[in-house]
Amino acid sequence: MEKKEKFISVINEHKKIIFKICSSYCRHFDERKDLEQEILLQLWHSFPKYDGRVKISTWIYKIALYTAISFYRDNEKHKKDHVAIDESVISLPEEQINQKDDIHFLYHCIRQLNELDKALILLYLEEHTYKEIAQIIGITETNVATKLNRIKNHLKEQFNNQ
Repeated sequence: MEKKEKFISVINEHKKIIFKICSSYCRHFDERKDLEQEILLQLWHSFPKYDGRVKISTWIYKIALYTAISFYRDNEKHKKDHVAIDESVISLPEEQINQKDDIHFLYHCIRQLNELDKALILLYLEEHTYKEIAQIIGITETNVATKLNRIKNHLKEQFNNQ
């Protein structure tokens, strides 16, 4: 398979990772599209260097998160713009409509976290193991556990004060 075709296949198989990261780091559609393009560009440039030592999804997460964090830091209006999550970010089946407000509030709370904590909780919600999260973020498993415990307690507190 040609490099371009293989890359497109990998991206199509893991596009939800990119979508979730873009949706979590950007509030507006145009910003999400810009970040998506930047992530795809970084993945394309790094694709020949992927050696298979980690799962492809772990590799994609690592590059996408680093790109999103850089994008977020470089874009000053993210730090000043403090709005709730866009209605279009999450689409739910009819039977889950009652959970919609809680999910929106959760994503709103996640958006308020610093870049590292946001990345940690997103990976946790994706059901990655502490070992996988440690590999992606570049910290120890013990540090992952400690930070996640603090983040979860913070989020519970925000829900209790809602």
